[in-house]
Amino acid sequence: MRHLLIPALLAAAGFTATALAQELRADGERALEHLRILAADEMDGRRTGTAGAGAARAYIEQEFIGAGLTPWFGEGFEQPFAYTPRRSSETLDGINLVGVQVGQNPDGPVIVMTAHYDHLGNCGGQICNGADDNASGVAAMLVIAAALEETQPRHTIFFAALDAEENGLNGARALVERLQDYDLDVVLNINLDMLAINEDNELPAAGAFHFPFLREHIDAIDVASPTRVIQGYDSPEWGPNGDWTYSSDHAAFHEAGIPWIYYGVDFHEHYHQPTDEYDVVHHDFFVSNTQTVLNAVVYFDENLATVAEQLATHRNSASRTEQAHETGDGRFVKPGME
Repeated sequence: MRHLLIPALLAAAGFTATALAQELRADGERALEHLRILAADEMDGRRTGTAGAGAARAYIEQEFIGAGLTPWFGEGFEQPFAYTPRRSSETLDGINLVGVQVGQNPDGPVIVMTAHYDHLGNCGGQICNGADDNASGVAAMLVIAAALEETQPRHTIFFAALDAEENGLNGARALVERLQDYDLDVVLNINLDMLAINEDNELPAAGAFHFPFLREHIDAIDVASPTRVIQGYDSPEWGPNGDWTYSSDHAAFHEAGIPWIYYGVDFHEHYHQPTDEYDVVHHDFFVSNTQTVLNAVVYFDENLATVAEQLATHRNSASRTEQAHETGDGRFVKPGME
């Protein structure tokens, strides 16, 4: 069993990372096999609405069943939705897959893990298989769900393979709308999008700029080698290409005021190119990232009550200082425009 070092300040604050976090292992070989299959030519780039996307869904659904997940929508895992792509007036159809690990406290706060399975399909006559973007995120999610089957988590965890991310985060917005319809107490979204290529083994974890109480929690999570987690990529100080607040499916949760952590690598030469293939991903790095995110899920499951309290405090503070309001002279102003 690996020794887990937690800063004394975090331990004193009541944050815990139990032995369970050290004992649950992500199956690295299985994660790589998921990635290889989802990024194979047979999936034809997994473009929304195509047979390739349907093949990917069939594979993911099979793995959801194998991981013991419960369909959220009664008889099946599918959540169909209609959407209008960016710069278009055409209405199209997408399909999310949503499975649930019911927690020991089914009426308490919940965690939602997301990873989009769609990609670009055909790119200028070549298949864009999207190994890193985002077969890697889906593969990691499937292995994490399977690992958690070994023990019932304290809190309910949703696992959502989302569609139509590439043309506007449409599946994520459909999911968040559905979650709100059910009035679920979603305390955290963990979004996985591109976990497999970085020369420096750096894995950004974005989100704490908007929800500062997450920073010390992210720092408390055991990081598997050779991964190096860095916080950032979530504020204007990172520049126009470095603020990823709206760059992936977590944006739908952000818009709903739900805390999120976005695990995903920086842009690289294979991004949205036909060269984003299984053979170019960094296998050891991807496997260690998968283990790191599993450690994060276990950690937040153990500490979700604390996170829920911190979120309530954050929202109360925001309601006093960040909402639009009228000034004494009757002017209506938005935050930052006083």
